[in-house]
Amino acid sequence: MNQTLRIVTLVLVFTLAACVSKPSSKPSRHCYHSNEQVEQTYGYCQAVSVGDTLHISGSVGAGDMPEAIKKAYDHIGATLAAHDMDFADVVSETVFTTNIDQLIEHQGVRKAYYGDVFPASSWIQIERLFLPEFVIEVEVTAVRMD
Repeated sequence: MNQTLRIVTLVLVFTLAACVSKPSSKPSRHCYHSNEQVEQTYGYCQAVSVGDTLHISGSVGAGDMPEAIKKAYDHIGATLAAHDMDFADVVSETVFTTNIDQLIEHQGVRKAYYGDVFPASSWIQIERLFLPEFVIEVEVTAVRMD
């Protein structure tokens, strides 16, 4: 009887081991371009998706701060929409600006894009962005919230 129990136990263990799913392969990485010629020239992607996560490169704005904020976030919104996402999917943002006081003064423009769902955020004043006329650059990470 013990022999039969051992055999049944071994068969059960091997059967269960075969049923355990193997780890899935790595999620695919996809580069999204909004202006491929410029992005190829400088060596970056406007956004990179890996699984359900979308990393969006810095979107910039020039001119007066309210208009610059709007331009940067409109560009982010277009990139999110191209991936069937919106600002509710954004979990993290980093804002670089050449004038933190102006950014603080015009936070209402930024906040309108998020509604009541805000991401983890960092706002950093820097001396200069890629082109001298840029006053803001915003990068975000979004996660598809199905």
